[in-house]
Amino acid sequence: MNLQIITPDSKIFDGEASLVKLPGIDGFFEVLENHAPIISVLKKGELKVIKADKTETFFPIKGGVVEVLNNKVLILVQ
Repeated sequence: MNLQIITPDSKIFDGEASLVKLPGIDGFFEVLENHAPIISVLKKGELKVIKADKTETFFPIKGGVVEVLNNKVLILVQ
């Protein structure tokens, strides 16, 4: 799936991912390929991204929102 992580200053990730773990306001949740459409608010925590090549990357965030639609994940964070 295509993943974009955008801050007010820059785009910090733009590429393919097989899994994204997000700190939702009601707890962590994961997004995988062919996930149902969703919009959610994110709280302070850490994003975990498993890239298409199976490497893991972590991004600390202060909060934000995520939209998942048609295998595209857009995350706007601070």
